[in-house]
Amino acid sequence: MARVLFLSLFLLAISISSRAFHVETVSFDEGYKHLFGEDNLVVSTDRKSANLVLNRYTGSGFISSDYYMHGYFSASIKLPKENTAGVVVAFYLSNGDVFEKNHDELDWEFLGNKKGKEWRVQTNIYGNGSTMRGREERYLLPFDPTEAAHRYSILWTANVIIFYIDDIPIREVIRTEAMGSDFPSKPMAVYATIWDGSAWATDGGKVKINYKYSPFVAEFSDLVLKGCPSAPIQQSQMSVDFDRCASTEFELMTADFAVMTPKMRSDMRKFREKQMTYTVCYDAVRYQNVFPECDNTPEEQDKFWQWGESKTVKPRNRSSKRRSPRGQPSVATLYNAQAVV
Repeated sequence: MARVLFLSLFLLAISISSRAFHVETVSFDEGYKHLFGEDNLVVSTDRKSANLVLNRYTGSGFISSDYYMHGYFSASIKLPKENTAGVVVAFYLSNGDVFEKNHDELDWEFLGNKKGKEWRVQTNIYGNGSTMRGREERYLLPFDPTEAAHRYSILWTANVIIFYIDDIPIREVIRTEAMGSDFPSKPMAVYATIWDGSAWATDGGKVKINYKYSPFVAEFSDLVLKGCPSAPIQQSQMSVDFDRCASTEFELMTADFAVMTPKMRSDMRKFREKQMTYTVCYDAVRYQNVFPECDNTPEEQDKFWQWGESKTVKPRNRSSKRRSPRGQPSVATLYNAQAVV
């Protein structure tokens, strides 16, 4: 009996690791509403996708119609081309408009660059207003994010946060007691924005946005909002909300995107070794003490400078690479072919 059970679990793990996550998408009107930017938010005629536009007058954005107490949130995003220095595209969760001094946040931030240079991707985690203890990580991508849309996702539960690219996990933060209120714990809305980040986004703000190349257009499709809708309640009401969302929490934790198979962990390790340019876990200049969720090892630490920058992962010039006429492969395809550069 034990051998049969083990075999069944083994086959389930293989099945999960060899297919894309099974998630249902929503139309724009089912899950989102206009946030800012007037006509710079352009929803497709079939209402299944939306473009965010940045020009010299304004950026744009949209926000989920509901707040959520945990969930799986995803969008396929195609980033603007050419000279995008100073441009910031973001897909994130936040409750900053409700909890001004103790907000929570989970970020995907895409940082534009000079012509021919790569977009950089940043993840971040804030809990209870812990903005002075930001948990940034930055990565280069093994594909050109301006050639085709790629899926970027966040799983947020009571015990774990996972960031995914094309259904491959690239960052996992497991809640520890030592994290305390730094772990996001209040209902959040989902945002998508494009805006002028000239003050910091490219070379620390040295290279500003050049509106000669505008409009800058970010395309959002395959929208997923899988979670427990919740009012942005106060901290004293949290236990009630946890009880109401218990069934959703169980569904999230048993879904295929929450089952970290050996292959998923292997793919995550490969991505981080080859693509991560910065991690707060090895930033001894900003932080004297290691963050409690960091699983540091001497071997890995040797690959980073004292300020958390990688010694081995270097930017690449996209303009010198041959374009594929059929678009870009996914992260999973690249790893399965062992072709990550």
